[in-house]
Amino acid sequence: MRNVEMSLITQTVKELAMDANCNIGKSFIDRLRDALKREKSEIGKNVLEQIIENDIIAMDSNEPMCQDTGMVVVFLEIGYDVHLLGDVYDAVNEGVRQAYKEGLLRNSVAKHPITRGNTNDNTPAVIHVKLVPGDTIKITLAPKGGGSENMSLVKMLIPSDGIEGIKKLVLHTIFYAGGKPCPPLVVGVGIGGNLEKSALLAKEAIMRDLADESPDPVLAKLEKELLDEINQLGVGPMGFGGSTTALSVKINAYPCHIASLPVAVNLQCHASRHKERIL
Repeated sequence: MRNVEMSLITQTVKELAMDANCNIGKSFIDRLRDALKREKSEIGKNVLEQIIENDIIAMDSNEPMCQDTGMVVVFLEIGYDVHLLGDVYDAVNEGVRQAYKEGLLRNSVAKHPITRGNTNDNTPAVIHVKLVPGDTIKITLAPKGGGSENMSLVKMLIPSDGIEGIKKLVLHTIFYAGGKPCPPLVVGVGIGGNLEKSALLAKEAIMRDLADESPDPVLAKLEKELLDEINQLGVGPMGFGGSTTALSVKINAYPCHIASLPVAVNLQCHASRHKERIL
């Protein structure tokens, strides 16, 4: 059994939150540069050039790449052989609190969904916990912006809708979202489970490595087909038109009820910010 102090969780969350907001990473910028080479629209090219320049400035100056520094989403994969010496939820929220204060990051969390008001420290985070074998803790953190999240959805399809129904839902969602989710996008799709599980699958999908593909051949084929069809919609960078509406499509799936086909679409804007660390 391995004992883990909550100060380690707090410090790690703080560092990940500050890093994620300022450093999108070389692999993502490389993907944007590849998209720039293929983009057919002149205004689309101009927008992509500005996004790339913005991201490089953010990394070089250690400043946020976007004014919306998000509501923090944290995935904790905790080993069975880990003994937590304290309240892990409090530890995560303290890390968020410190990051947003010290990093001068915008506080974007409302105290109440109806009466509103601001918590003034960007807490609470949205925290998901999974128990796994081993004695390590994997922390994956994403500051999720409101614009792309607002255009995401969950819909309960029926089995007869099939792959064509899934495609229609994803394409309809992205086309009518237009520039609101700040494309080019990373599109996360969750298929199966039930209402809440499909949404969680979609959220987990946008945390996947940009270069990977589903190990399921049916889903891998659907990822490629959807990416191609999304980029034929003409939405383009920031909705100004062009052939780069999405950079990647990630699909996660789970068994579901025989009468159901839950599908969630979670959109991630071009500020595709997430970091992870294993303790």
